[in-house]
Amino acid sequence: MPDIHNIAREIFEAQPFSQFLGAKLVSTGPTEAEIRIDITDNLKQQHGFVHGGVVSYLADNAITFAGGVALGGNALTSEYKINYVRPATGTHLIARAQAKSVGKRQAVCSAEIYAVQDGVEKICAIAQGTVVRSD
Repeated sequence: MPDIHNIAREIFEAQPFSQFLGAKLVSTGPTEAEIRIDITDNLKQQHGFVHGGVVSYLADNAITFAGGVALGGNALTSEYKINYVRPATGTHLIARAQAKSVGKRQAVCSAEIYAVQDGVEKICAIAQGTVVRSD
């Protein structure tokens, strides 16, 4: 039986866009995933906040990896919704996602995205989405 967590890491490391952003898959569990990205100037918008597209990327990818691990294979996001609750500033972002309901072919997942400054996490977005097996 393949190690789904090593497979998840290999898939993540093969994503050119994730590598371009400097994202790291920190951990996976049976129904969860955590992704981190350091905040750099090129990820900010004109007001100095992290661009919403970067925050959205974290939500989408964390949801997909949590769902994919829970489903035991390759997965794709079929839909998701995001609420931005505060501008993202700090040194890095952390996305934590968890599969809340897992069936044979799909998982409903949620994610919280935190901006971290001086070790203090402040939530900046909440997302929910559906992930489907792609194999």
